[in-house]
Amino acid sequence: MLCIQRAIERGFGGGIAAGIGSVMGDGLIALMAGLGVGAVSGAIESHRAIIQMIGGLALIVFGIKLYITTPRIRPLSEADAAKASLKDFVWDIPQTFFLTITNPGALLGLFAVFSGVSTYVEVHSNIDVFFMVAAIMAGSMTWWVFLSKLISRYRHIFDGDKLHTINRIAGILLAGFGGLLWVEVISKGGHF
Repeated sequence: MLCIQRAIERGFGGGIAAGIGSVMGDGLIALMAGLGVGAVSGAIESHRAIIQMIGGLALIVFGIKLYITTPRIRPLSEADAAKASLKDFVWDIPQTFFLTITNPGALLGLFAVFSGVSTYVEVHSNIDVFFMVAAIMAGSMTWWVFLSKLISRYRHIFDGDKLHTINRIAGILLAGFGGLLWVEVISKGGHF
């Protein structure tokens, strides 16, 4: 949501800068999770249900927080946003990166995802982990470019009420994904 707010406030460059920081943070967490899963796959697999439950709970809590939080936006004028470039928003990259890597929900969520992915994708070596992380980062960056472009084109129609509605929808989806993690564990017998 921070990346979306940056795109609304600052246009395409602001959205991309925040997206780059988020992608780098997610990539680092995914790399740590992937290498950790590969190094201690037995321990992770034996505690997979609890990791998914904690990650799911974190997603539910963050979804609820996002749902009830009222956003504050101060958009740049169209002229200022048009004149701005990525270098004008370079500080957003490390800011979003550090927010991402210090977010316990992102950490637990990616560990939960990697433990769940092991059901469908076999990771036999570090090369497999690097390809998976590269795919995650490429997909994420593609998403942020698309979303930033779309939002910067229509950012003039967003106000606090519309952004609050977007937050609520995103909060419901996030909590729903957390609930799905719980449902999977419960449907498999919930062995902790």
